[in-house]
Amino acid sequence: MLKAIKDKTFSLYSELLCKLARWQHAKNLPGLSKSDRQILNALKRDGACVTTLADLGFDSTSELLKTAYHQLSQMESPNNTHLKKRLPQIYTVTGLSEFSTWGQEQRLLNIIENYIGLPIKFHGVHLRKDFPSDAQFDTMLWHSDAEDRRIIKIFICLHNVEKKHGPFEYISRSLTPLFGLNYWRLFYKLWLSDYLGIKDEEVEKIIPRSAWKSCPGPAGTVILVDTKNTFHHGTNRIEDRATLFFCYTANPPERPDLCTQYWDDTYPKAESRSPSNVV
Repeated sequence: MLKAIKDKTFSLYSELLCKLARWQHAKNLPGLSKSDRQILNALKRDGACVTTLADLGFDSTSELLKTAYHQLSQMESPNNTHLKKRLPQIYTVTGLSEFSTWGQEQRLLNIIENYIGLPIKFHGVHLRKDFPSDAQFDTMLWHSDAEDRRIIKIFICLHNVEKKHGPFEYISRSLTPLFGLNYWRLFYKLWLSDYLGIKDEEVEKIIPRSAWKSCPGPAGTVILVDTKNTFHHGTNRIEDRATLFFCYTANPPERPDLCTQYWDDTYPKAESRSPSNVV
């Protein structure tokens, strides 16, 4: 009991320090263009924003895509077709400059810093392939990420995503305000699951399915989302889905131990040959 009280006291004190740091850093936040501020406003309102690589218009995009498709072609097909629950295939590609350059475009960092409200850290990139499944498990359960108090993850669709590919889905933060009943009901169910995730039928009792936001789109669709404060999941699919995942937090994050997966040996690292060098 005493330990629980101490932990809660420390947590509240830590939150207070974080709010103070955001207040102090506010005067240092970089300026944004009108279009970039629209992305920021959507993140603040809904917890997510959907755009495209074309609309972002970064010079590094062509090299990003060329390298992404090459790396995707090099991923070995796992022997998992006999499994009912097929875990995603993930490669760490942070060490390849084509990915890290795009992920550290200054306009992008400016948007994210304005949202997080503190100096930020770019942790890295995963190239991920998700496989067909009619079972709801792992990241197909509704969940909240835990690396930091605010987290921005960017998902780039590497091919057209329709319902059959299991598009990303989220619940707008406008429906789950921090001090609202829906927020606490969902987090209570998440706590009961030991933070492993909640099934559709449980979420639907709190937020109607008609209010869930699905994110299908053509190749090059970009989804920015606060995966800590926005309930989200991937949906069941009957065809593969290939995506890039970029991760950003405050510097330092609340849980740095959860961020090492973007550069350590948790997942295989992609080989470094560029497409132009491949015969």
